[in-house]
Amino acid sequence: MNTTLHPALAPQATIVQLAQGSAEWHAYRQSRRNASESAAVLGLSPWLTPYQLWLIKTGRTETRVTHAMQRGTDLEPLARAAYEEHTGLVMQPLVLEAGGYSASLDGMTLEGDLVLEIKCPLRGTRSDLWQDVQSGQVPTHYGIQVQHQLMVSGAALAHLWVFDGIQGILHAIEPDATVMEQIQAGWNDFEQYLTGDTPPPLTEADTIVRHDPAWAAAAAAYTQAKQEADALAERLEAARQNLIALVQHPREHGAGVSVTRYWKQGNVDYKKVPQLQGLDLSPYRGKARQEVRVTAA
Repeated sequence: MNTTLHPALAPQATIVQLAQGSAEWHAYRQSRRNASESAAVLGLSPWLTPYQLWLIKTGRTETRVTHAMQRGTDLEPLARAAYEEHTGLVMQPLVLEAGGYSASLDGMTLEGDLVLEIKCPLRGTRSDLWQDVQSGQVPTHYGIQVQHQLMVSGAALAHLWVFDGIQGILHAIEPDATVMEQIQAGWNDFEQYLTGDTPPPLTEADTIVRHDPAWAAAAAAYTQAKQEADALAERLEAARQNLIALVQHPREHGAGVSVTRYWKQGNVDYKKVPQLQGLDLSPYRGKARQEVRVTAA
């Protein structure tokens, strides 16, 4: 599907009667081009790569609700009330759709001329987001989300409201046709990976999800061996503690096993050395090397 959302289409946006956060809302979003996903489509999200989004959109994985996300959801009603008190406006949260593009708005005026996007960063006024907005800047990924919302709603203005749980800071954002065109082009390019069921190019941040038989067999063998090794390690440590409990002298030996008690100097915490503060230690580092870590979930 090569969807192009022309500006003239935006006023024809329809309200989708779904409660945000409900199971029906999540199911609806699977087949829509959502505002919160546009930055990932363009490869500009700090949390979600195009490949990770593809896994979600194709049903191979689910969106993981983080502590930060849950905090934002919990604080949203309080943040909206604080915004309304600050501006004197009444904002209605709702879901809009136009031409396959969807926007779940934290608020919109009855006239439809202004939309609201709420952010509740974990670190509040100490967060990078608060500091950016305070200096008149909006992070690129949030700017893309808001432009998507403006595109779908046809509103003339958006307010980004950053709330710390008590107070908020507001930043106004006007529509940017260039960014909207980039959003549309990005989704049209991303569509080929959905319709063809082929993953987009991977980035360094991506983890490939494997389901093939060879991987499953190797993973099962590793998991079993790891469990056996862990059990053996527990037995080894228990036997070691039994020996230590029997020791009465700094050095004891018998039946091929020795136990020795000795003092060892502690490691130097270089971060606490005043003379090293601000010193570039890179010239003293050894050569970088690649290591492999295997873990069992």
